[in-house]
Amino acid sequence: MSAKLVLRIGDQTSVVQIPETGVRIGRNAEANELPLQHGSVSGSHCALAQQDGVWTLTDLGSTNGTFVNGARIAAAVINNGDKLRIGEVDASFICDSTVSAPPAPPPPPAPKPAAKKPEPKKAEPRRQEPAKKEQKAEPPKKEEKKSDWKAPVLHIDNTPPPEMSRDDVALIELLNEKYTAAKDQLSKVVIGQMPVIEEVLTAVFARGHALLMGVPGLAKTLLIATLSKVLDLRFKRVQFTPDLMPSDITGTDVLEEDKASGERKFRFVEGPVFTNMLLADEINRTPPKTQAALLEAMQEHHITVGSHTYDLPEPFFVLATQNPIEQEGTYPLPEAQMDRFLFNIIVKYPAHDDEMTIIRNVTSGAKTQLDKILDGDTVIKLQDVVKRVPVAPHVIEYACNLARATRPKEPDAPDFVKELVGWGAGPRAGISLITAAKARAILHGRHHTTMGDVSAVAMPVLRHRVITTFAAEAAGVTSDDIVNMLLKALKPDVGLDI
Repeated sequence: MSAKLVLRIGDQTSVVQIPETGVRIGRNAEANELPLQHGSVSGSHCALAQQDGVWTLTDLGSTNGTFVNGARIAAAVINNGDKLRIGEVDASFICDSTVSAPPAPPPPPAPKPAAKKPEPKKAEPRRQEPAKKEQKAEPPKKEEKKSDWKAPVLHIDNTPPPEMSRDDVALIELLNEKYTAAKDQLSKVVIGQMPVIEEVLTAVFARGHALLMGVPGLAKTLLIATLSKVLDLRFKRVQFTPDLMPSDITGTDVLEEDKASGERKFRFVEGPVFTNMLLADEINRTPPKTQAALLEAMQEHHITVGSHTYDLPEPFFVLATQNPIEQEGTYPLPEAQMDRFLFNIIVKYPAHDDEMTIIRNVTSGAKTQLDKILDGDTVIKLQDVVKRVPVAPHVIEYACNLARATRPKEPDAPDFVKELVGWGAGPRAGISLITAAKARAILHGRHHTTMGDVSAVAMPVLRHRVITTFAAEAAGVTSDDIVNMLLKALKPDVGLDI
């Protein structure tokens, strides 16, 4: 029983005949009968085998996995029409059993399958032509849109990404393990906010700052305080008020007199910014002068007081909260400071069952015991390994196209962006997309970054960097709506490993 694979890499489609004896698939041409040169494919990735007319797909310990109809498998029986994914390469499995079934009603005789071999070979040209026509029919569907704008074509680079060292692979495995443990610990205290927990942890390991927006009572402050305990980091909280001064955050010089010598000198008294995790609670309640005291600390990880510069302890994060209601007497954050936040995370109301659990746990008086999962030095090591995660050029191009598409003055921007967006994201958005995507990839135990990772972090990265016009506000269109429209418009043709 013969079969074939229809492979799709970017805009390229190829049909490969699979012999009845089966085939191994991988990147090493010497060791595999079917070499597949793509950066996401392992040297010896998977194997197709047939026994008694049944085809089986087996993963050979690949790095990025083998999937059948969207589910990752170790070994699975596959049938005609099943959708496969080998790393990031999409494929369709076509088995000619449906063609040869009518002339072979008596299955017991062994010679008949050998006599039927020529029939599938004759049918090959007829089966290949419809597959090619289907691929040629896809581009016209894009032209049915009202706008003439077309998504940029990604240039897929099949060069294998650099191999990570054994130490880095071990750190990634450790990070994936600690990530799961940290989520379990946080979920004991913060109920029903798992997406928020995952985004906050992604920001931390990406060495970025996060702004949490939500109405009062949604455990924003509790989440950050609990996270500092789980990661065993120094934690300080500053309640931002209209009378807060910059020196109340950074620290100040104090004049002291030495009682023994009578000499007077200035001594610097550190402010709350000298910590690992700083909670800027209700950051929009203080004037811009005080808000700006955090700019240098967030960007450079040091502060300047007078003529002296003081380094902040590492790791250092600013996790700020903001109340979207009661805007009277508040000071909206300047765009320059908003851009310093890697993520803008929306904290929503919990579900009904989660809220029931919250009420029961809080009113019972029970105390939750938390385990320390990491420490400061380990967090720094894990942050460093994020920088070394390989990224294929087409993934960087996808992030770049996504950031540039938010700018209404770009000639290639979509029409809805030119109409609804007043100001788009800058280059820091593209940097943030790739950095956060790297962190997300290794948090999920993968050794490389995909376009799916970029898409997954696009909303918290871009929502505070896309400024809508008055026409958009009048129509009720938010920056979240714009990002969702862009993700659909720029959806690549290759499969997203999300």
